[in-house]
This record gives sequence, C-alpha cells and structure tokens, in this order.
Amino acid sequence: MTNGYIPSPINVEDITLPESLSGLTEILARNVHEVWAKSRIDQGWTYGEERNDEKKTHPCLVPYEELPEMEKDYDRHTAMETLKLVIKSGYTISR
Repeated sequence: MTNGYIPSPINVEDITLPESLSGLTEILARNVHEVWAKSRIDQGWTYGEERNDEKKTHPCLVPYEELPEMEKDYDRHTAMETLKLVIKSGYTISR
C-alpha cells in the first residue's frame, strides 16, 4: 500500500566524484553511521544480534569499523550522493 508519495531526488548521475574526495567520502560515511547510531541510542535502542523493533535492538549499533561491508557501502552511497549534490549545486569542495 502506498500513500501516493513518489520520491524525486535530484539527478546527479552526470556527476563523477574526483578520486581526491574518497577520503572525505569515508569521513562522511562514518559520520552518517554515527548520527544514525546516536539517534537510535537516544531513542532507547541497544545492540542486539538481530533487529527487533519491539525490543529496540539492532545489530548495526556497533562502531563503523565493525559494520559489515554491505552496511558501510550503504553509508558510503549516502555520502557520495550528498557530495555529488553539493557539486551539482555549483559549490566547490576544497581542503
């Protein structure tokens, strides 16, 4: 069942991130996880072997380094899409 909402993110397929941003991508990905984990913990969630919404347990409530690679890739994707949007919007990223 759907409520009629159709997500329409800005298309950033034409943007290729330079290799020089790979380190920033990883920093952002780690922080995406930290923000998510802090939010969950603040809501009363704790670590658990399996996700259980009733008990508020989640297996990804671990440091970023301990996440399965698939979960890290999810956070990296979020970071990369955000960086692409920044560039597409006309901003520059410099150190």
